[in-house]
Parts: sequence; C-alpha cells; structure tokens
Amino acid sequence: MGQSLVMNYLHIVFSTKHREPMIDDAIENQLHNYLGGICKNLECQPIKVGGYTDHIHILCLLSKKIALVKLMEELKSHASKWMKTKGEAYSKFYWQDGYGAFSVNPSEIDVVTDYISKQKEHHQKKTFQEEYRAFLRKYNVEYDERYVWD
Repeated sequence: MGQSLVMNYLHIVFSTKHREPMIDDAIENQLHNYLGGICKNLECQPIKVGGYTDHIHILCLLSKKIALVKLMEELKSHASKWMKTKGEAYSKFYWQDGYGAFSVNPSEIDVVTDYISKQKEHHQKKTFQEEYRAFLRKYNVEYDERYVWD
C-alpha cells in the first residue's frame, strides 16, 4: 500500500483523583473546550467533550501520528496544570492515573455524542463507578476492582 489510511474513533473516559467533584459549572465549559483544543493540536479531531463533576468523556478521531498513551499524557498533564491556574478552588486539582479508551463503530458516533451530551441527566441515576463498570462489561474488559479506582 502506498499510503496509510486510518479511522479510529475513540470514546475516552477518565476521572478526577479519588473522583472528587471538582469540575463545577464555573469551569466545566472552559475545561471541555481546553481538552478539545489539546486534541485538535495533536491532530486528534474532537467530536464531543463532556462529562460530569468527577469525570470526562472525549469522543475523538485518533490521529495516525500519535499513540493513545501520548494523547492521554498530553490531555491530563496540560489540563491539570491549566485547572490549577483558574483559582484557589482548583489548586489541588489532579486526575486519577488510569483511563478507559474504547473503540467506537462509525455508525455509533451519533449515539456516543448524544450519550456524552446527556451526562448530567445520566448521572442523576447512575454513579461514575456504575457507568464505568458498565463500559468494562460491554467491552469485555477484564479488570481487578482493587486497582480500578486508585
């Protein structure tokens, strides 16, 4: 083949350290935009960024030029530093070490976009832990409960 053709849609999920509810209404949209900007700068086209008070969802098209682990390092390190510049309330902001990244069928992009858009309503009924465990089950990911949350 003469060229590399890649189309990898990812649904990325990660939480604040200890799932602290530090993403409040005052910073939420700015943070989502900032994360989307990091994705764009790394040529990982963001489709939807959203989340709730203690976690983030990003639907993006992973660039063929970057490894997922590098994207995650860039997202978390830059966003964490940025959050700490936004006032005393965010001075102790950190992300949890791990993350989840799940492939998305192109025919499901609208479903995932809608899901991310409705996080506030969704989390009136289900905790982040319940939501994340459901993702792990859906994708048949083996995990040890002792290490998922710390």
